[in-house]
Amino acid sequence: MSEHSKTPLNVRIRKQGIYLLPNSFTTAALFGGFYAIVHAMNGKFDYAAVAIFISMVLDSLDGRVARMTHTQSDFGAEYDSLSDMVSFGVAPALVMYQWALQPLGKLGWMVAFIYAVCAALRLARFNTQIGVADKRWFTGLPSPAAAALVAGSVWVAIDNGYSPTAHPTMRWLALGVTLFAGLTMVSNVRFWSFKEVNMRKSVPFFVLLLLVLLILLVAYNAPVALFSLFVLYGLSGYLLIAWRWCKPRSNRHERG
Repeated sequence: MSEHSKTPLNVRIRKQGIYLLPNSFTTAALFGGFYAIVHAMNGKFDYAAVAIFISMVLDSLDGRVARMTHTQSDFGAEYDSLSDMVSFGVAPALVMYQWALQPLGKLGWMVAFIYAVCAALRLARFNTQIGVADKRWFTGLPSPAAAALVAGSVWVAIDNGYSPTAHPTMRWLALGVTLFAGLTMVSNVRFWSFKEVNMRKSVPFFVLLLLVLLILLVAYNAPVALFSLFVLYGLSGYLLIAWRWCKPRSNRHERG
């Protein structure tokens, strides 16, 4: 008799239920990406953008739930990558293409494809660097943050009454945002991963005040607040490079 058959049925069912828990969050995140694509095809771009942001929240939860319940698995990791490709690779590219890039012809769909393939390359590189790369940093912009830049720009424009049809220059702004997000994903620019943040440790009082301020800003104007937050994060890697490049020069100037 095998060890599997010796395991009581109720224990096997309980283990299967626990393993389904993190994968259910992944499935929900995948549904958010699919939902965004469907609504983009129907012209409801604000709904599509919000769905991508909801997928981001769900994607951030599946890994945490797996670690909390000790249910990490190779299947879950692979499933999460496939879900990310749909939600943060294909969905943002199609949303932006349908909203602004389609009238640009070949250039429009080529830029949308560049974003999608950069997301795939970013995810593949991340998977091959697990256990090797410094956990404090991401190499290249994470795909959820890149998706937030693309979807956030659409959401902000719609919320403020701007459309590519009425303002044709927005098509070129959309093209620039899509290219920036896509190429930054496959760059060697480092971005802080926030994995060192420990919610169980005490923090200074001003951190709580900043959190309250962030919540108020999101409540007051969610599209602008969230988009601005991810713009700052998307620029943070380049600002860090500039700071490191200028620091040695300033030190040499002081010594001279």
